[in-house]
This record gives sequence, C-alpha cells and structure tokens, in this order.
Amino acid sequence: MAMRAVGRPCRVELSLAFVGVLLLSGTVSSQPPELAKPQRRPNILWIVAENIGPDLGCYGMHQVQTPNLDRLASQGVRYTRVFATSPVCAPSRSAIMTGMYQTTTDTHHMRSHRDDDFRLPPGVRPLTHWLKDAGYFTANIRTIGSQWVGTGKLDLNFVNEGPIFESEDWSALKNRQPFFAMINLPEVEYDIYDRKCAKKERVEWVGEREHPQIAHPDKVTPPPYYPDHPITRQEWARYLNAVSGLDRRVGWILEALRRDGLEDDTVIVFFADNGRLEARGIHWCYDSGLHVPMIIRWPKNFPAPPSWKAGSVSGQVISLLDLTATTLAIAGLPRPPLMQSRIFLGPQADPPRTYAFSARDRIDETVNRIRTVRDARYRYIRNYMPEQSFLALNRYKEKCFLVIPLMRQLHAEGKLSGPPLALMRSRLPEEELYDTAADPYEIHNLAESKKPEHQQALVRLRTALDTWITETGDRGWVPEPPEVVARFEKEMHEWFGTPVWYRKR
Repeated sequence: MAMRAVGRPCRVELSLAFVGVLLLSGTVSSQPPELAKPQRRPNILWIVAENIGPDLGCYGMHQVQTPNLDRLASQGVRYTRVFATSPVCAPSRSAIMTGMYQTTTDTHHMRSHRDDDFRLPPGVRPLTHWLKDAGYFTANIRTIGSQWVGTGKLDLNFVNEGPIFESEDWSALKNRQPFFAMINLPEVEYDIYDRKCAKKERVEWVGEREHPQIAHPDKVTPPPYYPDHPITRQEWARYLNAVSGLDRRVGWILEALRRDGLEDDTVIVFFADNGRLEARGIHWCYDSGLHVPMIIRWPKNFPAPPSWKAGSVSGQVISLLDLTATTLAIAGLPRPPLMQSRIFLGPQADPPRTYAFSARDRIDETVNRIRTVRDARYRYIRNYMPEQSFLALNRYKEKCFLVIPLMRQLHAEGKLSGPPLALMRSRLPEEELYDTAADPYEIHNLAESKKPEHQQALVRLRTALDTWITETGDRGWVPEPPEVVARFEKEMHEWFGTPVWYRKR
C-alpha cells in the first residue's frame, strides 16, 4: 500500500534528528566519557477509559461521583477539547498506538486485518516499540496483586507487528523502570464477550451490579434527542453510574502507585478511547461520539514542562492522535519522521491545532463513510453515505441500546416529535454544521443557514476537511471486498440475531 509522506523532513533534518536520538540515549555527549551520565526518564502510565465523554465531576457533570479523577485533575492539567480520530475503539486505538490516522494506514474499518497478512506501512511502528528501543519496559496491566484492574485490551487493526507489550505484571514495574504501562478500564462497556449475553433481553454492563448507584432514573436528564421515557432514563442512569464505578477503579490504581513508591516518578495520563456509550454517541461523528476527557499529572521527581501548571485547564484543540508523539516527547524521544501525531506538551510542543479530524467507516456489518472536522467552536460533518442513517441496521446497537427499538416503536405509533423525531429520518443530510457553543447537543444543522458567520464557518471547515483528506491519503474511498462484509453480517447475526422489523422488510 502506498502512503504519502506529509511534510517529510529533508536528509539534513533527518540527520539532525538522528543526532538528537544519540544525545538523548547518551551515545553522544559534550562531556568527557567518564563524566557522562545516562539520562533519567519518567515512567508513563496511561489509564484508558472505555466509551466515555467528559462526564466527570471535574468537567461539571452531575449525578456522578468521581473523587479520584477530580483530585487527579486538581493536581494536573484538565483538557477540555480533546477529540478521538474515530467514534469506535479499534480504529481509534490503532491511530493512538501508531501516531497515524487510521484512514492513512488502512486500519479504519472496525475489526479489520485480524486474519490476513496485513502489515503497517514502512516506517510506521507501534508506540511501544519506539519506547522499548529507548530502554522502556512496556506492560498492559490486568491485575494488581489479586485485584482485577484492567482488561488487557488491545483491539488493534494490525496483528503482525510482533508483541505490543512485554508484560501484564504490575509487580514487575518497580524493578523495571523507566516503564510505559497501560491499564484499560472495563466499566463503561457492555458484557458481550460471553455469547450467552447476546441471548438476554437486557445486556448487562461490565461490573454493573457493583457500580455505585449515584444516578437514579427519575432524577437524570438524558440528551434531548431521545424521548423522555423510563427506558431512556434507565439507560442514561446506567451510563452515569458506570462512570462513577470507573472512578473507583482509578482510585485503586492511584493507591497502588503510592504504595509501591512509583507515584513521584510516573507521569499519569487519563483519557478515553472514544466518546459515550450511548445510541447517538459511539459510532457517530458528533461530539457525543468523539469528545473525550484527558487529564495529565506530572510527577514530583521530574521538572514539569514550562507551560504545565497543577490545577489548570487547557482549552486548546487536541486530537487524541497527538497523545502518541507527546508520550514520546515525555520520554525524551523525537517524533519519527512520518508520524502525523503532534506534540502538545513540553518545550518541543508544536503550534496548537486549529482543527481535529475524525472518521467513521464500516463498523461490524454496517458499512458507512463519514468524515468530520472540529475547531474550537464548530463541527462540520460530511456524510458520504447519507442513506446509512440512525435507522441503519447494526445488530450490536439494536441489542445493547434498548432506546433504539423503543424509538422505532414510538415512531411507528406517531409518538415522537422534535429532535427525537428528526433522529429517525431515513436519510442524513450530506453536510452538517453545528455551533457547539450555542448548541452543545448538535441538534440544529446550520449547513443551510444564510447567516454570514455560518457560511464562513461552512466554507472554512469544508476546505480544511478536503485538504486533510488529500494530504493524509484517506483510504476511505477504497471499498472492502464483499466477502469481508458478508462475514461480519453472518457473525453478527449469529451473535445477536436479526430484528423482526428487519426480517419483515
């Protein structure tokens, strides 16, 4: 697969970058050999949440209790405009772990390249391989002692690059510093891994019975694009309680860092892989599917970056893709020449982004292509397959989100109005534009607005998206072979069955 190199440095720049690597590694030093000392590097811990938006207490969300993450934010920097490159896990994680847009590396379809000979393009490597070469021990932690803390999830759309991590053992970290460790939190995820779950009328969330019951269905306020109904309120309360449950697990992890004497040497990065686990969130390119929290706490034993201030809030636009190069920078490593990720923290930080770009392609059996760009205020969405609306069949979502069959029923009975009724249209607009400052739920499409400020935003964001598609070599225009899609249709039918309404079509 050909991949276009965007802004590739010249040979002199590459040579300078190589010298920089040698300086960082201690191979080249301005000091006499007998005085040169290895550079001490911080540990780095990623705490990765599944499927949440910025719905923590420190972000102003009600009906949750997140004291551990709130405290982490008070000790670190809380970022308010961070956007995933995909509204679903595998493409998003593939981008984060390579520092490359999934649409550039052909990893943009959900659960793709799991059983073929696919390899990442030349020069593209998993983040952990760069870190390991620099002396970092890498681990994807499942347990701390006898306590289960992480799923060990990878869910990458590449499997032939060799081991991604070296260990799952928390106890190994203390004696293998510096380390890069990741812990994937399970709470905000449906328990669909056991096929028997697919036969239940109501699929449970991971750990649902143990979640703190902070949010009550009769007291929550779901997003206004859903009907006000007991099922809607129940689902929204379940989501918020899962967020509170997630915070409890974060507390266990932070306590283990303190107990094992690792806290003051470890940079902690908390973030989510994609947006909310709700019917119009995950899988869709609205803020609800792409806007994620991020908190970074700096350790006491390492000098903080000049711009870093404990308890501060950053509103700069950040793509979750940028976490890759920033992690390398925290480790004292340069960004590899082809990497599209940018550095947003530290003395080597790139100029702040104006735009964050995201994409949605096939998810399970549901073929689609959506591209979107977000600046500090506006979101522009382009639907290449507008016939694939909210009503399009996706068996996973039909089974897991009871609000979807509810809305189908209410729509058939003529009982929907306003935004819930608009959500049930059979065709999406080809273009969507939302002013997220005035319309945070992205309900009022301004693409046809005649106001000059809206027309200017539309043209500007449309042009930015066109440029990004061209410069990054977006491969979304290349269809997957029909047999690939057919295999997913068969698999999803076996897991979840086919809804009666679809069989009768």
